[in-house]
Amino acid sequence: MDLLRSLPLGLYLEQPQTWLHKIDPRVKFAWLMSFLTSYVLANNFWRVLLVVLLIIATLIARIPRRVWRQQMGWLLMLSFFVLAIAAVSPDGLGVDYQPRLPVSCNVLPDEKKSQEITPNNTGSDKAGDKKKSRVTTSNNVEETCPDEKYYVLFHKGPVKVTRYSLSLAVRLSTLIFTVIYSTNLYLLTTAPEEITSGIESLMQPLRRFKLPVTEITLTLTLSLRFIPLVLEEVQNLFRSVMTRAINWKKLGLKGAFKVWMIVAERLLENLLLRADQMANAMMVRGFTSPNEHRVQWHDLRLKRLDWLAIATLILFWGIRLAIGTEV
Repeated sequence: MDLLRSLPLGLYLEQPQTWLHKIDPRVKFAWLMSFLTSYVLANNFWRVLLVVLLIIATLIARIPRRVWRQQMGWLLMLSFFVLAIAAVSPDGLGVDYQPRLPVSCNVLPDEKKSQEITPNNTGSDKAGDKKKSRVTTSNNVEETCPDEKYYVLFHKGPVKVTRYSLSLAVRLSTLIFTVIYSTNLYLLTTAPEEITSGIESLMQPLRRFKLPVTEITLTLTLSLRFIPLVLEEVQNLFRSVMTRAINWKKLGLKGAFKVWMIVAERLLENLLLRADQMANAMMVRGFTSPNEHRVQWHDLRLKRLDWLAIATLILFWGIRLAIGTEV
């Protein structure tokens, strides 16, 4: 089992260079924030549209199939199971359909209607008015009675899908896919140095408030570089446990728990050792202060493709405000 290949979360795809790689990291960060924030107060049509846009962007960018097939497949499967489970789960409304007046919601027979509508020749006009008002009242009650068939979409045995439960299922499933896959697509097509350079450029106005912008971006760079090391350590410890051919049935639950606790302790020690080695390497090379030892990774300049992406982003928000707002 190779975690670096099966779970390439937070890893950068160096080759091949797609058109998503060539976009400025600040513009891609704006697109990422747009995907994560346009979801707020949006209708279900827009939420599903975000999922479709992410899939289309992946296919158009011509990212290798080996990279996105497993990730997108697992996420789509997870989103589908969340959609199915949430759709058949109770919606939590607890609506009890009861009419305001003690009148049945069933349609009155034609004979009874004709008897009520037929005027009484021997009666006075007041009696006729009372009967007309009675017919009007009964018709109003029939019109105002709630229609359960309109609210319940599917009901067969214990399975019941309502409009509200289906809406909640669509919201939850699309939220899981959008948040995870949009972030992963951003990390997949943007180098860690580009991410930190773009964030540092966007955070320049915060220097007026004496915030340590450079220290924050340096910490972010080290954390992104540390993700592959964590996966490598987990992979090595997992292989070391598998090669020892431990009889888990003989150990029992308590013994297996002790073994995995030892493995977790060893993992923590290895990660702390890696962090200490990284800190010593930076100190030896003179990186004692980020303000004194700054490395300009990339020259951030907006090109023609970046301006096209910005114009498309403006169109994206225009469509969001036009058709994506929840009424």
